[in-house]
This record gives sequence, C-alpha cells and structure tokens, in this order.
Amino acid sequence: MVFTQILGETGYRFEIVGNGRKALDAFGRLNPRMILMDVSMPEMNGLEATGAIRRLEEDMGTHVPIVGVTAHALKGDRERCLEAGMNDYLPKPISPRALLEKLERWLGPDVETRRNAG
Repeated sequence: MVFTQILGETGYRFEIVGNGRKALDAFGRLNPRMILMDVSMPEMNGLEATGAIRRLEEDMGTHVPIVGVTAHALKGDRERCLEAGMNDYLPKPISPRALLEKLERWLGPDVETRRNAG
C-alpha cells in the first residue's frame, strides 16, 4: 500500500507482484528501468529472484538497478542484499522521502520534477 501511494504520485508506471516468481516473470515482460525487490516474499524470496534476474541479464547484456526492501533494519541485511546482486537497500518502514531518494539515485533527477508536476 505504501509503495502504491508514493509511486502513484511520481507519474511512473509500476507493477506490484506478490512473490519472487511473479517478480521474475514481470522482469521478463516489462523490461523495467528499476526494481524494488522485497527480500521476504513467498515461493522465491527476493534474494533468489535477484540472482535469477542477474543470470538472465548476463545472457541479455543488460543491468537493471535492484533495490532490496527489508522488513527490519537488521545488521547484515544491507550486505546480504548487495551480495545477492542488488544495487542498493531500503529498510522498512518506508518513508516517502527515502523512497524518492532511491528513485532519484537510480532513475535520475527527473523524479523530483515528475512528483512536483502533479
């Protein structure tokens, strides 16, 4: 819900999926510019889904920024995300400011412009 509210105000298109297998499927269908990957998902967790995406990217010659999202800011969470192939890390609870900073970092400075335009 938080992601829907915050991202809905940016003007970016997004899709939220319920598990890691669906995240992998969405990656193949949507060719995203960035992925916010929940680490704790059913069927295939975010670390596993990131690994599968990175293997696909090796064949395709691409690299999409993946930001790991975790439920708790526990020691070692950031390192686990980075070791799994994620580019960045965002602990919950998600603040709009923190999420928008990640979007700007990985998508470029037009995020602020898009947010203020609406």
